[in-house]
Amino acid sequence: MIMLPPQGYLEMLGLMAGARIVLTDSGGLQEETTALGVPCLTMRENTERPITVEQGTNTMVGRDIAAIRHHAAETLAGRGKSGRVPELWDGRTAERIAADLATWLLARRNAAVN
Repeated sequence: MIMLPPQGYLEMLGLMAGARIVLTDSGGLQEETTALGVPCLTMRENTERPITVEQGTNTMVGRDIAAIRHHAAETLAGRGKSGRVPELWDGRTAERIAADLATWLLARRNAAVN
């Protein structure tokens, strides 16, 4: 375990990508670890990102030290949650939005012409 001062976004992504496990209370890191396929233990009682628990690599452990230790040991031993990258987390969101906007604009233009 390495204790570091605050890191920039790209530096943090690099650290997480090479990690065997991430322990956090950050919602953003729950998403990033899921996208990277890195097991994450979230030390909170709830999350505003439930998809990271339901489909991703995130496990909610709360503030229970025994649960944190248990899940960390299981993960480091290769028996932890593996999860998967959720559907539509494929980096193609902008393309889907652009296609939907083009369809909407075309329909709007056609309605104005008729």
